[in-house]
Amino acid sequence: MPELPEVETIRRQLAPLVEGSRLERMEILDPRWSRPLAPHEVSSALENRRVEELGRRGKYLLWSFEGDVHLAQHLRMTGVVLSDPDPEPAHTRVRLRFGPADPARPAGGTGSAETLSARRNLVIVDPRRFGTGELLLGSEVLEEFFAARLGLEPLDDGFTSEHLHALARNRTAPIKALLLDQRKIAGVGNIYADESLHRAGIHPLRPAGRLSRSQRAALRESVIDALLAGIDARGATIDDYRHLDGVEGSFQDQFLVYGRAAEPCTKCGSTIVKMVVAGRGTYVCETCQPRPRRPRRRQRG
Repeated sequence: MPELPEVETIRRQLAPLVEGSRLERMEILDPRWSRPLAPHEVSSALENRRVEELGRRGKYLLWSFEGDVHLAQHLRMTGVVLSDPDPEPAHTRVRLRFGPADPARPAGGTGSAETLSARRNLVIVDPRRFGTGELLLGSEVLEEFFAARLGLEPLDDGFTSEHLHALARNRTAPIKALLLDQRKIAGVGNIYADESLHRAGIHPLRPAGRLSRSQRAALRESVIDALLAGIDARGATIDDYRHLDGVEGSFQDQFLVYGRAAEPCTKCGSTIVKMVVAGRGTYVCETCQPRPRRPRRRQRG
């Protein structure tokens, strides 16, 4: 947490407020947020630059400033971005002050006249202090950064059953481990992996390389459906995630399995169980998602 839907929700709320605006001041209160660079190195590179676009790659918020300067922000487990909070929350790690938007708005920029003329104060809050901000100078450095960390994301047109087959081929690790590997599939975390696998009727322990063609097709559709449902619900709030204005998301009210151990499955009524898969707490209905059989050992003759 936050995963792709939560980060996309933040991006959609934040983009109209900052695109076209100039970052007047950046105060990094926690040096760990900007490591390996010192706070002043990041702030001096970004201050007085206009935000051309606020994008997203997987679970990263991608701030693109004029001059081909970029900031890749990862919220990790407990990070949130809040606008003009009063009072300022505890565990604030970064303060950002934006001036009014420049008259020449970047392509695709949106926002009301009142929004564009306003100054905006943002804070990045992170109780567990895992979130990061990576300064990336130039498009080539930007692409290299993400190429080393992120695979294709499910909302990309290239995320097909054939692509999923190529990723899973000959892999003996559980399919859930593949879904969580950001270098293979970007943006899916623990919540949406469990919800996707339940929708597809696939047990999280099934070896990725043993999915049938129909299972791969079902999983592709279910991953996309779960992510889009999360975006429509403006994310899921389990502990810390909040919208820009501090309001909680609502996708947790639609969970089919995640966090529902010992409760009845909404599809079949069987009891949902919790187990550990790929090092993560995992929720599954073993009636709707049959546990894979162990392959038979060949007898020596």
